[in-house]
Amino acid sequence: MQADTVIHARWIIPVEPASVTLEHHALVIYQGRIIDLLPSGQAQAQYQATKTEHLPDHALLPGFINSHTHAAMSLLRGIADDLPLMDWLQNHIWPLEQQWMGEEFVKDGTDLAIAEMLLGGTTCFNDMYFFPNITAQQAIAHGIRASIGLIVFDFPTIWAENSDAYINKALALYEELRGQPLITTTFAPHAPYTVSDAPLQKVLELSQKLQTPIHIHVHETRHEVEQALADSGKRPLQRLQELGLLGPALLAVHMTQLTDAEIALLAETGVHIVHCPESNLKLASGFCPVGQCLAAGINVALGTDGAASNNDLDMLGEMRTAALLAKAVADDASAVPAMAALQMATINGAKALGLDQEIGSLVVGKAADVIAIDLNHLETQPVYCPVSQIVYAASRQQVTNVWVAGKHLLKQRQLTTLDIAELKIKIGSWQQRLSA
Repeated sequence: MQADTVIHARWIIPVEPASVTLEHHALVIYQGRIIDLLPSGQAQAQYQATKTEHLPDHALLPGFINSHTHAAMSLLRGIADDLPLMDWLQNHIWPLEQQWMGEEFVKDGTDLAIAEMLLGGTTCFNDMYFFPNITAQQAIAHGIRASIGLIVFDFPTIWAENSDAYINKALALYEELRGQPLITTTFAPHAPYTVSDAPLQKVLELSQKLQTPIHIHVHETRHEVEQALADSGKRPLQRLQELGLLGPALLAVHMTQLTDAEIALLAETGVHIVHCPESNLKLASGFCPVGQCLAAGINVALGTDGAASNNDLDMLGEMRTAALLAKAVADDASAVPAMAALQMATINGAKALGLDQEIGSLVVGKAADVIAIDLNHLETQPVYCPVSQIVYAASRQQVTNVWVAGKHLLKQRQLTTLDIAELKIKIGSWQQRLSA
């Protein structure tokens, strides 16, 4: 039988089913999709491939899904570190964005983010930022899968002057991107404190009509919750519930301030949580009770947030932090084991984005979004359990190969769709402008 690519690996970790690790197997790709998983000997006998890869020391697994980031903010990495969230935003980040925000900023910042994400094994990212048309354009150009946030605020920015204008632009971009095979969209109202009731209700109406998820920061800090109580007598989640937004279409990002009753409500309504542990730690935003949420049946995905508040887009590091932090928060060493952390970075993100029939696990029929991690490094030897080594010991420099929809985007640590030397020149120019 004909195939485009056959990849032979020491281990294949399909993620679904969770308990399975295949040894000395091959993954077969045809027309961008996985058509078989079988022992290597059988693959050699059954398939004639255009390309064959032999990775005797590697684990193959589904590409990571970064379920919340602000890609273009990579240009602001490290520019205002070690500050509380609102000071960081209001006194540093927002003024810089007001001065420099534009298509060139978003284009170059997104390219930097895409390069970093591919080098770290991320094959899909869920973005929320201005000029989402440019983010989509760059994702398409470089072959990475992306969920583009159609951002909404109440107040004017360079992107739009009011909530109606944001929503009109969102609808126009939704229509423009509908035919792109690697691009989906989410409505992305920024947060309850920056979007009022009427536009939130309009977003909900459109989400239901177009079957598009809603992606929003919620309960990010104690200050946010306290301010909402002072202003309205309601916690933000209560307000969103009364507006009808709590449901399976909602991706609630951060969620560091949760009561037991709110956890039960989220489980009942099917809301997805996107956990961003390293950004939350750096900004001292609080702790999402991930172990308790998973135990309640809530789907918890994983995101890095933007590189301006993390300061990287490293999903391997994020998995490790998520697992370790969850154990400390729960006072339970068995909370969020290695496979649960890997699920948060893969299939759980796919579920949150409504893409779990397409990506998130290595299953016959799904898109061939595949990464290879070389475990033959001293830092990951000996290998008793490849999943544990990946989550607790591997670094992103051990990601050697990345395929998205069967296209080889990272080949032996070399990016195939980005010119790193040219990108570094552009980033250097931005550093001079932003630090002037």
